[in-house]
Amino acid sequence: MTLPVAARIARRELRGGLRGFYVFLACLALGVAAIAAVGSVRESITAGLQREGAVLLGGNAEMSFTYRYAEDAERAWMARTAETVSEIVDFRSMVVVDRDGVTERGLTQVKGVDGAYPLFGQVELDPAVPLADALAGNGAVMERVLADRLGLRPGDTFRLGTGTYEFRAVLTREPDGAGDGFGLGPRLIVRTQALQGSGLLEPGTLFETKYRLALPPAADLPALEAEAEDRFADNGMRWRDARNGAPGMTRFVERLGSFLVLVGLAGLAVGGVGVSAAVRAYLEGKTAVIATLKTLGAESRTILAAYLIQIGALAALGIVIGLVLGALLPLAFAPLIQAQLPVPAEIGIAPGPLAEAALYGVLTALVFTLWPLARTEEVRAGALFRDAVGRTRVWPRPRYLVAILALAGALIGVAAWFSGVPALALWSAFGILAALGVLVLAAVALRWGARRAARARIVRGRTALRLALGAVGGPAGETTSVVLSLGLGLSILAAVGQIDANLRSAISQELPEIAPSYYIVDIQPNQLDGVLDRLQGDAGVSKVQTAPMLRGIITRINGQPAREVAGDHWVVTGDRGVTYAATPPEGTIVNGGEWWPANYDGPPVMSFSDEEAEEIGLKLGDDVTVNILGRDITAKVTSFRDVDFSTAGIGFVIAMNPGALQGAPHTHIATIYAEPQAEAAILRDLASAYPNITAIRVRDAIDRVAEVLDGLAAAIAYGAAATLVTGLIVLIGAAAAGERARVFEAAVLKTVGAVRGQVLAYFALRSALLGVAAGSVAIVAGGVAGWAVMEFVMMGGYAFEPVSALAIVLGGALATLAAGLGFAWRPLAARPARVLRARE
Repeated sequence: MTLPVAARIARRELRGGLRGFYVFLACLALGVAAIAAVGSVRESITAGLQREGAVLLGGNAEMSFTYRYAEDAERAWMARTAETVSEIVDFRSMVVVDRDGVTERGLTQVKGVDGAYPLFGQVELDPAVPLADALAGNGAVMERVLADRLGLRPGDTFRLGTGTYEFRAVLTREPDGAGDGFGLGPRLIVRTQALQGSGLLEPGTLFETKYRLALPPAADLPALEAEAEDRFADNGMRWRDARNGAPGMTRFVERLGSFLVLVGLAGLAVGGVGVSAAVRAYLEGKTAVIATLKTLGAESRTILAAYLIQIGALAALGIVIGLVLGALLPLAFAPLIQAQLPVPAEIGIAPGPLAEAALYGVLTALVFTLWPLARTEEVRAGALFRDAVGRTRVWPRPRYLVAILALAGALIGVAAWFSGVPALALWSAFGILAALGVLVLAAVALRWGARRAARARIVRGRTALRLALGAVGGPAGETTSVVLSLGLGLSILAAVGQIDANLRSAISQELPEIAPSYYIVDIQPNQLDGVLDRLQGDAGVSKVQTAPMLRGIITRINGQPAREVAGDHWVVTGDRGVTYAATPPEGTIVNGGEWWPANYDGPPVMSFSDEEAEEIGLKLGDDVTVNILGRDITAKVTSFRDVDFSTAGIGFVIAMNPGALQGAPHTHIATIYAEPQAEAAILRDLASAYPNITAIRVRDAIDRVAEVLDGLAAAIAYGAAATLVTGLIVLIGAAAAGERARVFEAAVLKTVGAVRGQVLAYFALRSALLGVAAGSVAIVAGGVAGWAVMEFVMMGGYAFEPVSALAIVLGGALATLAAGLGFAWRPLAARPARVLRARE
């Protein structure tokens, strides 16, 4: 009979309406809505990537090669397998525009195409002309940012290498652009045939060929991949297909989506604090009802079940509201979202993310409501006749603690499972729990310190301050609730601010001090002496470094496929730079083994980057096979050396003895360290003398990375802002819950002679103290989180950023001040006699 009775009691209690539960519903709904919305958008983007895989890739499948075109056997296999094959050549170059005696240059990512391009999708141009017409002869199209930067209009001419081309139209949409990945320069498209004689595709120059295949409808992609890998993988061939047409974009969307869901979980944790506070405040108001029920013979478990059913029904309502918001908000903002995305996405209602968000909401509601609900057992029937009987148990009974811990473990486990990045989810959960623990301890310390300060000699005579300190340190105040709810939201914002500031500092302030001004690539061997003569005679050039450069793919380690040995480590997932040297280059630090003799002419040997070797388990004496220009070269590792990529100077994972690469076509790379005022003249002279070379300005590359960081930081900041909004709702709820107590306090203070100004000053100081405390704790927590991410994830240095920290403290103080004063007007207006008479 316990459950039917409990259900009847709960039903009757619910007739009283939602008063007292608005904060409860808002916190739960907002947290669920944030997770549902992020998950829905992620699902829509992922579905779009899968649906449009062939368009994003440019074909049903793609075979790509570095430094070379496909050989006859590879071409024959592609012709036999595919209905249509399209050949793409991709490389960086410099667009040169001569106008009125002034020469302007811009870095571009050139795509040389054939007549079959694009196999899927449509290239969109402005003006809207057919691509075949735009590229006829020496025609070219380019992205607007490049055309505007160089002041080009349709019909103008420009140079690439030694060739002259006509700009015909602006490239507004490139169907396979997202599949091509990150590029340092804007896109330019021209016919590959038109590049002949430009000097840009000479043997050894840096270019990549991609062969897009339009396959028959019945083609078996896994089988074709296996056949191609078996035939050509050892020749340096890389395979992609429409099952994952934009793998880099897919990984980015999945990781960012997972991270934002975890940020949403942090917001749900903040909301959980508000949920717990709302339930606790509601049950405190029901003390007389609970005492009456016990007087009439109701068992504790019946009362617990009744309020659990009631809270469960309200939690279900909050979750449903959150799911509706999470489903509708992406639909409402679909045009804006789609306009900002570089990939197709049909925003719709996604059942999976909604179910995930609902599960998070249920588990969060249970974790944060079971504790205050368990305290209903501590209410005695005697509470009906007097305010309290003995001390209330601080901790719930062991069985409830076990249940709460089990539910919290389930919540963390579900987050780890759904995120797809278990380590990130577990560390995030640990961070949230640690932050909550730190905030609880900070609240306890704050209350202790406030009590001590209230008795200090220095505050005597400062009535408002002393009263505020006493209220902050009091057992019945809102100190813990405010510090927890506001502090966690501010902690996340503080961490984002510290990480963002340190990343920007690393790429825009520290790097230029040690980085070169330019990289010069595609220097032919017969051009190197001339380049050095020009640079070494310039007083504005402080240092020049050069090295021969090839590109190769590590295919085997000790005879085993490299992927099986090293997994998905970046060293084996693409082509890597390879150099050769008879003696260690200047500044080389050999950490293990020995460099080969200067006159060494034996079998191929190599020196490997120390850090990367340790990460993939490479040891001295191991054999590493590198495919260069379709030729396998197996070399023995004889030494490990330091390679510091953070300086942005020349750094190669692999260095080999000169004899190993003898006869292989290659070019040289140079890094130029020069004064800013000397850069323009250097670039002008080198580009004029050697049109085939490409100069990459380091500042431009840094700005391009900064653009990506802007978008990433904005997305994370929006997620953190949602957490902060939840914290503000909890803060408002705490202020509203304490309004009745403030009415009584104001009445007592007025009775003993305080005027409204003094009472208002007391309320304002109390709120400001709580906000400053929450902000100060958030700075510490956010600083520690920022340091951990920079040191252990980004592998960079950390420096405390004070501006965002000061903003966090001021924001916390202003938020609590606004919430406190917002609920101070009724207490200030209350008449003492009426209030005190009602409490008799």
